[in-house]
Amino acid sequence: MCANPVSITKAPSNKAMTNAERDLRVDLAACYRLVAHFDMDDLFATHISARVPGKDEHFLINPYGVLFSQITASSLVKVDLDANILQDTEYDINPAGFVIHSAIHAARPDVACIIHTHTIAGMAVASQQDGLLPICQKALKFMNRTAYHDFEGKAQDLDERQRLVRDLGDKNHLILRNHGLLVCGPTISWAFKRIYGLEKSCKTQLAAQASGAALVMLSDDLVEFTAKQFDRDDAPGTSGRPDGWDSLLALMDSIDPSYRD
Repeated sequence: MCANPVSITKAPSNKAMTNAERDLRVDLAACYRLVAHFDMDDLFATHISARVPGKDEHFLINPYGVLFSQITASSLVKVDLDANILQDTEYDINPAGFVIHSAIHAARPDVACIIHTHTIAGMAVASQQDGLLPICQKALKFMNRTAYHDFEGKAQDLDERQRLVRDLGDKNHLILRNHGLLVCGPTISWAFKRIYGLEKSCKTQLAAQASGAALVMLSDDLVEFTAKQFDRDDAPGTSGRPDGWDSLLALMDSIDPSYRD
């Protein structure tokens, strides 16, 4: 039972939208469309948020009741850490989404984007005692860098926030036991690529387990060596290579550019 359930209110702001916020809205809407395109959505459930640039502790999240494949830049809802919706909108937001995302945005100023999913593979691995296993290269980037948070019922209790951020700590990947997956990171692009990789790792684990063959478990030293390779290669702005986000935007533009509206 919820001891301290969240209450969403509407308190529209009269501040004009900045160019930075407009650009962020376009990227976040594209991220929603990409999650749907790669079959990681769950009708109206789950959520992706992005911190609005500036001094204020505001973030954007999806309007509840709109499919990820229908999200547009203008339909995203701006909210503060006190659960006030800060714009004129016909929509509400998912209370569980607010609890999870407000907790992390408040505790982790280094986090610009949070992605939470309920995929079949993600929920299945989240329901396994040992969680994610080091049995394929892609999974190794998450080894020793993923936290776990025990299930407490639907995340609608504000008191759960302190336990969620305690369990997450300084990590950027969280498996919500019996629930799903969560990734947070410094950019929308970084977070999307991480949730994509975590999802594929979970799918690979389930396929390997379903085969019935004995699994090859890599040594702790090799796991950490490879994870550090990924840390180095995936560090934002340090690889000297494009991060691929423009290519993903081009994919969305070729399918349906209405996300920019």
